Amino acid sequence: MVQIESSAPTRIDLAGGTLDIWPLYLFHDRAQTLNAAISLRAWCTIRARADRRLRIVSGDTGHVVEAEHWSELKDNHELRLLGRLLHYFEAEALELHTRSESPVGAGIAGSSALNIAVCGALAAWSGKERTPDELMQIAMNVEAQAIDVPTGAQDYRPAIYGGISAVEFKVDGVRRIKLPVDAGELQRRLVLAYTNASRNSGINNWDVTKRHIDGDRDVYARFERIRDIAGSMREALERNDWREVGRQVGEEWINRKGLAPGVTTPVIDTMLHAAREAGALGGKVCGAGGGGCLFCLGDPDDVPAIREALRKAGARLLDFHVETEGLRVETRVIA
Repeated sequence: MVQIESSAPTRIDLAGGTLDIWPLYLFHDRAQTLNAAISLRAWCTIRARADRRLRIVSGDTGHVVEAEHWSELKDNHELRLLGRLLHYFEAEALELHTRSESPVGAGIAGSSALNIAVCGALAAWSGKERTPDELMQIAMNVEAQAIDVPTGAQDYRPAIYGGISAVEFKVDGVRRIKLPVDAGELQRRLVLAYTNASRNSGINNWDVTKRHIDGDRDVYARFERIRDIAGSMREALERNDWREVGRQVGEEWINRKGLAPGVTTPVIDTMLHAAREAGALGGKVCGAGGGGCLFCLGDPDDVPAIREALRKAGARLLDFHVETEGLRVETRVIA
């Protein structure tokens, strides 16, 4: 029996998030996002079936969907994204299992990592080779269909490539640049924690996108500032100026909080305040905000105190490392 197993890393978005949504980045010259892939991976396993049926099993939600043919999987069930991917690849005679190492609604691009892992596995299953750009385009467009709001372009790149990256957005396309940053040095300074409340990035990002397109000058100005912060942070990362990186993380969070009412909560504010009191140079919520994960950056000597402060404030600490490897796909024959 043929079995394919794939996995892809999630990410921490360091700066410039939400600007990766088309067409927002077209309104801000030199727009870019900065991110670091992390070792909390999303996994997909595909096994052949003796019959022609299809079966999808989500290890995170417990939902199971079965169908006679891929044409039945487009809508009207709990696993809409996975069903639409099977529909796109016209899959037959397989069982697909998924699981994720990140908490639900964590804001670290778990759905995008799972999307890439599934796309990579299905491409291998179909026997038709796909380039990274093709996989990302399929993943982005199918996810938008599944969640009914625009998706950003940055989250698929750490899932494909891993590492620490800048994603640049220009009129002629999107380009990923691997940054010359020591993954170990960044990791020594990072603390990642789950706020114990999930969030819905689609709602927050769509609200902000709509206000921007409708001409909200405050939203425009904040994105101009977020764009500038991403540029300054990139320069600080490339010269290993960690105190400046931490300061820019804090500046990004100040501007991001003003984008929409639900970006922060009293619980998040309490946790980040506790981290700063313990020595954090800067901290922010991952993704669109409103819940999920937050991260803080501090001097390595202060990291234990930051971790303890977040724990006492009610956060769940997450162990991880900065992941230098992206999408993995393995095919094997099992008895």
